[in-house]
Amino acid sequence: MDRVNRAIKREKEAGIGGSFMIMKSILRAFLIAGAVLSVVSSCATVPMKPLASGEVRLLNVGVPGAGIEEYTSFAVNIFFEAVGNPYIKRICFFESRGEPYCFDVSDVPYFSLGRKTAFQVYLPGFRIGSHKVECYGEYIRDGETRKTNVIFTQISVGYSS
Repeated sequence: MDRVNRAIKREKEAGIGGSFMIMKSILRAFLIAGAVLSVVSSCATVPMKPLASGEVRLLNVGVPGAGIEEYTSFAVNIFFEAVGNPYIKRICFFESRGEPYCFDVSDVPYFSLGRKTAFQVYLPGFRIGSHKVECYGEYIRDGETRKTNVIFTQISVGYSS
């Protein structure tokens, strides 16, 4: 016991306990700053300015169900908001550095889930692994084709049974 007390006394004399408290305070400050930045950046991914008439904003992509198998097509729901009756003509998906895979959605019916509006398309199968898939749409406004914001989702593909 006497050895432990002497070791504690030496640490205090050397200032080790004080520097530990300073390091702990610095770490706490970095963690708080990281948490604040993470909240701010996640809110900034979808622009929140008011929409003009005929404008479309994609909100998120949802994969209904569970268990996506390798190289098997699967459904995705694209949630959006719009003012008026939007005419979305095409929706495109792509992985980083990949070519977009686009669908004609001009005849796809919209449906509501709660207060959100969505439509569903089927993506072709992916290889096993985790895939960050980005999505954007093209819609008609004032007679011109416009591009929506880009959103993304993480898709995990497992082994087939």
